[in-house]
Amino acid sequence: MGYTKIYNTLFLDRDGVINKHLIGDYVKSPQEFIFLEGVVEALKELSLLFRHILIVSNQRGVGKGIMSMDDLYEIHQFMLDIINAGGGRIDKIYICTDIEESSPNRKPNIGMIHQALKDFPDIDLKKSWMVGDSWSDIQFANNAQVSMALVGDKYNMPKDELRIDMHCSNLLTFAKQLKKIHI
Repeated sequence: MGYTKIYNTLFLDRDGVINKHLIGDYVKSPQEFIFLEGVVEALKELSLLFRHILIVSNQRGVGKGIMSMDDLYEIHQFMLDIINAGGGRIDKIYICTDIEESSPNRKPNIGMIHQALKDFPDIDLKKSWMVGDSWSDIQFANNAQVSMALVGDKYNMPKDELRIDMHCSNLLTFAKQLKKIHI
């Protein structure tokens, strides 16, 4: 059953939302990239609900020289191949490899949103969501004025300090909640 694209754009963080976050380290190869439970199924469902699905990810490991851009491209191709094979999609991946917090492209700054708006001029931020697992993701969503879904309890954060529109245990729960609201 196909659904109407109810929402415009889904912005997704990568580490901690799509794949297992390596505490104190970086995913440096496809072998270290471990999908979180239910992600492939979630992206299949979300593909029916959103016009665009975009990853927005800080990738400081490249900026620090711990891994190369080629390593990152190989990881992302591995991720995309599995998502596509499962019936989901990612329309584009935006990354920031800068190590300085002040970089306009580094979350929580919204440079990656500006890049996306150039690539997809039909993005309507008022009908869009950000799904992330960290303070910088929440601040990014708040700065861009998009709805925010926090997944997991990475930091056991107080949820009332910034605007969070939904809190879910994982991406699949988020997909099911959105589907339940509009189906």
